[in-house]
Amino acid sequence: MEDREAARAAYADEVGRHFEGMGLSPTAGRVVGWLLTAGADGASPGELASAVGAAKSSVSVALQKLELLGLVVRVRPHGARRDRFAAGEDVFGGAFRAKMAELRRFEELAAHGLQLVGDDPVPRQRLERMRDLYAFMARRFPELLDEWEAIR
Repeated sequence: MEDREAARAAYADEVGRHFEGMGLSPTAGRVVGWLLTAGADGASPGELASAVGAAKSSVSVALQKLELLGLVVRVRPHGARRDRFAAGEDVFGGAFRAKMAELRRFEELAAHGLQLVGDDPVPRQRLERMRDLYAFMARRFPELLDEWEAIR
């Protein structure tokens, strides 16, 4: 049993490093990693703090951010008095859908940049590619997620 918990902790660290590279705190990434391997009842903030070796305050801040991003959900098992946190059934699909607004924001930034550069060909081409790429992704990713949900 101890080997399994050590392996889970190592996995949580691995996930934490990955998410840290994507802009999340190491604690938030470790929490995601731990919850991905947890059962349906998830874990309490205190349990998570102990499991990932972080202060309860750091875990609380991480959970707020992760919940906002759609990477964790609050659960309250029947008869429990306090919320627990878990990775959702389709945690990454949901988080990905929540990120769609960011794709639209990149399109807007590119459009604003295009207004600034006028006819200057080098930045114009760069910004047009940026606008077109994010417009394409914003259009296609929801379709891909719908297709994914239909086949799973």
